Amino acid sequence: MKIPLYQIDAFTKTRFEGNPAAICHLPYWLDDTTLQNIAIENNLSETGYFVKKEEHYEIRWFMPHAEIDLCGHATLASAYVIFNYIEPSINEVTFSSKSGTLKAKKEDNGAITLDFPSRPPKEIEIPEEIHQALKAKPLGAYAARDLVITLSSEDEVLEENPNLELLKSLPYLCIIITAPGKNADFVSRVFDANAKVLPEDPVTGSAHASLVPFWAKKLKKNNLKAFQLSQRGGKLYCKLDGDRVFLSGYSVLYLTGEIYI
Repeated sequence: MKIPLYQIDAFTKTRFEGNPAAICHLPYWLDDTTLQNIAIENNLSETGYFVKKEEHYEIRWFMPHAEIDLCGHATLASAYVIFNYIEPSINEVTFSSKSGTLKAKKEDNGAITLDFPSRPPKEIEIPEEIHQALKAKPLGAYAARDLVITLSSEDEVLEENPNLELLKSLPYLCIIITAPGKNADFVSRVFDANAKVLPEDPVTGSAHASLVPFWAKKLKKNNLKAFQLSQRGGKLYCKLDGDRVFLSGYSVLYLTGEIYI
């Protein structure tokens, strides 16, 4: 069996920036062990899979060590593949996922806008592990699927080097550090303390399902520009609309190939 493979740099216009995702267009769902093994072999933060089902696509996302419930950059990359290589005549695609219905729309300027659920985080006491792991002083902690930690400045976010060993026991998928931006409404970095590959995620769309409602409330505005300050970097243009978060970004093709199963 041969499976088409695309590697896409998401949330960027420039190859070798943004967040790379491996995308597999499947004729039908393979068993979970095979899906996980492909993700391990690809050795990227995410491998996205989609299967056509009548008028929509089913989508799933696998890290090298586990399946995830929601992934922004691999959804953006999947939409890019569908719009450019699978169904170039359409301008909008609907995905069914473990996080409900997701949509992607092709914009006139070449960007793609994702329609995701909003996951506003709730304030909690700052865990002691955070105090120990960060060199900067955390200002607050807010929990949803991920843990959002606020810092005082973009410089603190950029200069932080957390001790991830101290964060492995926390019951969150990712630890997000964030602050107001100099040339954006807010900036962030995202860490997965338990990841064996890429413990710092380059650009994390799903994290913005929590960051956007958080900063929209804090800044009293629903249209936001965000930078993720990883080494590769990424730009997201965000909008909060009720219980939905809209994330717009660009993608660029890195490679195509085939997997032999």
